[in-house]
Amino acid sequence: MNNDRYSMSFTTGSLFHRESVKLAALYLDLGDWNSVRDKVIAENLLQTRTLNTLKRVCREIISRLRTMSPGELEFLVEGSHQEQAYLLWLAVCRRYRFIADFAVEVLRERYITLKADLTFDDFDSFFNQKSEWHLELDKITPATRSKLRQVLFKILRDADLLTANNMINAAMISPRLLDVVTQCSRRNILCFPVFESDLKRTNP
Repeated sequence: MNNDRYSMSFTTGSLFHRESVKLAALYLDLGDWNSVRDKVIAENLLQTRTLNTLKRVCREIISRLRTMSPGELEFLVEGSHQEQAYLLWLAVCRRYRFIADFAVEVLRERYITLKADLTFDDFDSFFNQKSEWHLELDKITPATRSKLRQVLFKILRDADLLTANNMINAAMISPRLLDVVTQCSRRNILCFPVFESDLKRTNP
């Protein structure tokens, strides 16, 4: 088992759909993430109320977008709203291994075993299980743990992978998105609630 420490700094915000597309387009224009950051902060392109919030959100979004290949960034800018959301979910999973493990071991596992819902108890059980191997989780306060859970469920809803009443939405991955996200690894698909057989039918 890989016991590298989990980064649990995902208490900032949500999927940041609109903002992420804007920053990705800016990167494709400028070609440098530092330049993107400088322009976002100088012009308050994310329209936040305070400078600290602007810096925090910008840093978070860029840290996710950095996990994407040039081809994925181009697709993010020109894809459909749903394709963009799925790509951003994948970027979140790459940025935070805790979320990736949750996606594979809980979200997808529940879906393929025909369990229709995802509950806070599922998160808590997963968290407790991982804390046996990741001592850094023991240091997280109950309040922070609750916030992490809240943010993760919001991200899932923003990505249209979870309904408002916590029912799992099957990922409807288009053939062109499937082609983009599997170019580096087929394992990327494991982050989504989807049957492999369904993908074969949509993308023979």
